[in-house]
Amino acid sequence: MAEHVTDETGSDNGASPVPRHVAIIMDGNNRWARQRKLPGPAGHRAGVEAVRGVMRSCREHGVEVLTLFAFSSENWGRPLPEVRALLALLSRYLRTEVKQLHDDGVRLRFIGARDRFSPRLQRLMQHAEQLTAANTAATVVIAVDYGGRWDIARAAQQIAQRCVDGTMDPADVTPDALGQHMSLAEFPPPDLCIRTGGDARVSNFLLWDFAYTELYFTSILWPDFGELEFARALADYGRRERRFGGRGEPDGIVIGGKLDA
Repeated sequence: MAEHVTDETGSDNGASPVPRHVAIIMDGNNRWARQRKLPGPAGHRAGVEAVRGVMRSCREHGVEVLTLFAFSSENWGRPLPEVRALLALLSRYLRTEVKQLHDDGVRLRFIGARDRFSPRLQRLMQHAEQLTAANTAATVVIAVDYGGRWDIARAAQQIAQRCVDGTMDPADVTPDALGQHMSLAEFPPPDLCIRTGGDARVSNFLLWDFAYTELYFTSILWPDFGELEFARALADYGRRERRFGGRGEPDGIVIGGKLDA
């Protein structure tokens, strides 16, 4: 799906391809709260409002899949009150937002290790997935207790078990075979990753899937990342040439075609 995207000045940059899949590292909630002399949970609550705005933007621009890094496997090491506040916010979000997402035709999926969450939170996640499973308007993937290294290790364990069981030959272990066991195997790889908050790193997020993902870093703190900022990120993406390891198409040469020796 593609449409015209305007940049921050309002000028049209042509028929730019819109990313099918956008991943976001939502950073800066705590700093946003500190700047306003508010408690940390206030920043996370403001971050939920930013999520709503970006979801609207995705629907308007035709983005098919939105993956949000909500709680990393390393976040368990944060102060206990903050962890509790984050999990309480996730629980409240699932209780209050899922019906509207379902009414809007949005499918909700979770990736990550769920076993450390409370049984109640696990049930809320399962209910959200089951309720919205048949929706086709868009998909929102929420990464919770997720880490890119964990994802790769889990996929390797599954491959290894298949080899032990005799259902797979080690010679058949290829990148494609391993990719089929990754958490996002059913979705197209992320075309664009946005990180807010000023840091230029991916922080153990979707390490396998980001092989050719375009990265967009902004100093805007997540609660301030609104629909205009999202449009700027899409406009920047639309100006990039994605070569996937190739050289482009100089002088009319079609990449992937055969060259005479």
